[in-house]
Amino acid sequence: QVQLVESGGGLVQAGDSLRLSCAASGRTFSRHTMGWFRQTPGKEREFVAAIDWSGGRTYYADSVKGRFTISRDNAMNTVYLQMNSLKPEDTAVYYCAAKGGTLDYGREGEYRYWGQGTQVTVSS
Repeated sequence: QVQLVESGGGLVQAGDSLRLSCAASGRTFSRHTMGWFRQTPGKEREFVAAIDWSGGRTYYADSVKGRFTISRDNAMNTVYLQMNSLKPEDTAVYYCAAKGGTLDYGREGEYRYWGQGTQVTVSS
C-alpha cells in the first residue's frame, strides 16, 4: 500500500518556476515507478512525466520536455516535479501516481495509487 500527498501548487505568472512534491508513505516506495499527471476541467487526465524506481530513467510528455524535470529521493520517499518557464496552458490540477514496472508509464490506467492533487495556476 502506498499513500501519496502532493504539495507545492499555487498561483504564479507565466515564465515563473514552481516545484511540486509528492510525499509517499509505505516501505515499497522505492520499488514503484512514479508519475505526474494533470487535468483541467472537462478534459481527460494527461501524462506529464514519469521516473523509474532508481531514478535512472525519466519520461516526459512533449508539451513539457525541456521545461519540466522529474526526480526522486528514495531515502525521503519523495518525488518532485520542477516546472520552469511555466505557461498558462500548464494550468491544471497535478496528480502524483505510483505503479509497478515502467511499461506503459504514460497510461493513467496503469497506475495503482494516486494522490489527491494540487492546483497549479499560471496567469498570463
